[in-house]
Amino acid sequence: MRTILASATVLAAFVGTALAADRPVTDDERAKLVSAITAAGCSGGKMEWDQGDREFEVDDAICEGRRYELKFNPDYSLKSKKLDS
Repeated sequence: MRTILASATVLAAFVGTALAADRPVTDDERAKLVSAITAAGCSGGKMEWDQGDREFEVDDAICEGRRYELKFNPDYSLKSKKLDS
């Protein structure tokens, strides 16, 4: 019985981690993010969907000649703009 319980606990932890993992954006999401990034006065960057925080993240976007980390809500509205150090 302990073995079954331990196995179930490990499986639950693995599934929870897998579901919360980041994933690449789809082509449709990328097109919408490029528009949102441009509207924020920026360009480029590595885009991904953060399932845990339920937001889009863009690392190393260039804004006014400097690198920023951008975060967007699921509706593609800018949530935060943080200067990369």
